[in-house]
Amino acid sequence: MARSSRREAGRRRLAMRLPQMRKLIMEARDPWQLELFEAYQAAVAARDSIRGRSSHANLVREYDETCHEIEQHLIRAMSEPSYAQISKG
Repeated sequence: MARSSRREAGRRRLAMRLPQMRKLIMEARDPWQLELFEAYQAAVAARDSIRGRSSHANLVREYDETCHEIEQHLIRAMSEPSYAQISKG
């Protein structure tokens, strides 16, 4: 999957996962946001590829935690007043 495709796939996944942030996620253009979208897609894809294998249960949990951390980071960053002012500018 090409980098831009991974970014957009991650963006769509996060928009579904965080409906309260959907509009901001879909409008996001900052490089750090795009990197988060790509990292999220990579973590989800890796997790999904090993899910269901009992020998990888700990790794699945780690990928779940990584996904959750990315979600929380994005929520915090996009909820900050300084971000809201910049995105309206």
